[in-house]
Amino acid sequence: MVIAQSADSSVDVSPVARILDSIEGMLQTAAALAPKIAIALVVLAVFVVLGRLARRILRPRLGELKTPSFGRVFSTLAYAAFVVAGLAIAIPIAFPSVDVATALGGLGLLTVAAGFAFQDILSNLLSGILLIFRQPFTSGDQIEVNGIKGTVEAITIRETQIKTFDGRLVVVPNKDVYTNAIEVQTADDRVRSSLVVGVSYDTDLARARDVALDTLRTIDGVIDDPEPQAYFVEFGASSINLDLRYWTGSRQAEIRRVQDQVVEHVKAAFDEAGIDIPFDIVTLDAGASFADLFAARRSAAGSSNGAGNGHVGAASDVS
Repeated sequence: MVIAQSADSSVDVSPVARILDSIEGMLQTAAALAPKIAIALVVLAVFVVLGRLARRILRPRLGELKTPSFGRVFSTLAYAAFVVAGLAIAIPIAFPSVDVATALGGLGLLTVAAGFAFQDILSNLLSGILLIFRQPFTSGDQIEVNGIKGTVEAITIRETQIKTFDGRLVVVPNKDVYTNAIEVQTADDRVRSSLVVGVSYDTDLARARDVALDTLRTIDGVIDDPEPQAYFVEFGASSINLDLRYWTGSRQAEIRRVQDQVVEHVKAAFDEAGIDIPFDIVTLDAGASFADLFAARRSAAGSSNGAGNGHVGAASDVS
């Protein structure tokens, strides 16, 4: 160590010496902490391994208990809980001077700040957890939410993936799904459909109803219980409208298939029974100006035809 002595006999340590002393102190501190850090890392590694093992065991069991999405999300949360617990134990082992309560308090403040900064992301995460826990619908269900209608492909912790009936994949944030009304079409295995058909005013209404109901009962896919129903609902512009109500399977393809059969068979049955399904009747109410214009056109057309006949007659006389 280099020591320079001044005229007033005071000791002045050079900068190099101070740096060397600092490095030596750091090495001594590291050497003292090395065993503790090694133990802490081992503890953390054990908890990480336990978390992965728990995730591997819980994921299929929770999936069988409820749904695959439920098993995937909550097994991941269990893994995260093991990692956090490992950190809470490992940090005091490595750094005994660290107050865990103070560290957790600081982490809480950091979490609040992050919550404000990433409000939408955290809202989607929380909504995803609630959706998967409550399970108002599952993968494979056909739903309508926020104007989007289709089949649920997957429910992740951030989003719900819906494939529309025309084959497009729509990714909806879980916050929008959770905060809006959800229509779950496949919540039950049957749904009611309705078809309105008009009959002419001179039709025997009771007979038309009986023909429609008898036809509905013969169509494959129309459920017998509850039975089909037919009600006359209104006087239309050119017809009296008959509302046919029937139950089918709840899948969209089944609903459309049966609807096609209902239209085809009811039309054929009405034709065979002589029941008319009228076109719209349009009445033209002409004003005075239209009537005058029509009369003028007829008069001009008559004059033109008369003149033409006169020319033909003159030509005949000449010949």
